[in-house]
Amino acid sequence: MEGGLRQRIVEAGYACVARWGLSKTTVEDVARQAEVSRATVYRYFPGGRDELIDAVVHWQTVQFFTRLYEEVQDATSLEEVLGRGLPFARRSLLEHEVLNRVLQTEPELLLPQLTLEANRTVGMIGAFLEPYLARHGVADGMEVRTAADFLARMILSYIASPGRWDLADPGQLSDLVRTELLAGVAPSG
Repeated sequence: MEGGLRQRIVEAGYACVARWGLSKTTVEDVARQAEVSRATVYRYFPGGRDELIDAVVHWQTVQFFTRLYEEVQDATSLEEVLGRGLPFARRSLLEHEVLNRVLQTEPELLLPQLTLEANRTVGMIGAFLEPYLARHGVADGMEVRTAADFLARMILSYIASPGRWDLADPGQLSDLVRTELLAGVAPSG
């Protein structure tokens, strides 16, 4: 039950951020929402509000990547992983109401945490991509792990800001995957 109570506090923190935003959410608000005392919140999050907010961001990030993994887990090629994963991830990001509201109203508070969380996920994404890259092949002299790290960083970049690419357009998505994402790691000739 201990883990369940911690999760209840994290979910209460998310509900409070959704209601009031990052800067106005307090430990007292979260305790009230979770129906626990402030002392209980501090027992699970001794770093206070900052540690709790970090846990909320981390929880939502894990939720996002779990859904993304479910979307691409049965893909048979690297191209299919990217072709299914990029539009799904971009759409999920655009449809996340709380994230978008906080990014519009308090970007200076959320962006550093998202950057920290993104750095944590590069390794996870890279590890997922490694077997696909090993089958696909990488440029001579490039290690699969290096290629996976590069590709993971590029994927995160395009999810957040696709630039001139419309990830919902299959033709543009195919061109992006072929000419930019895989061109940086592909074997020559």
